[in-house]
Amino acid sequence: MESSDLLIVFIVSHGDAYDVMTVAREAGARGGTIVDAHGTHRETDTQFFGIPLVAEKEMLLIVADKISAETILNAVRDLPVFKTTGGGIIFTTEVNRFVP
Repeated sequence: MESSDLLIVFIVSHGDAYDVMTVAREAGARGGTIVDAHGTHRETDTQFFGIPLVAEKEMLLIVADKISAETILNAVRDLPVFKTTGGGIIFTTEVNRFVP
């Protein structure tokens, strides 16, 4: 059975999720959840006094029907955060069960 809903996941730098949510709401998103997160680091990442500096991130989660999801994705893809390398990524996955 194919789902009619998608989970849209935005991973952006700390502070950018509110800007993404504003545009997503204007495009029809009814709401979303912002989760604080941080990236993982590699040996070659920046260090400060020997301590790796790990980028603070936010994950914005939005559940929307497939038609609304496409509208939301089209609206946010041109935001500056998604135009810079490492600024942010977006992915979607089907929602198998949804209980409001």
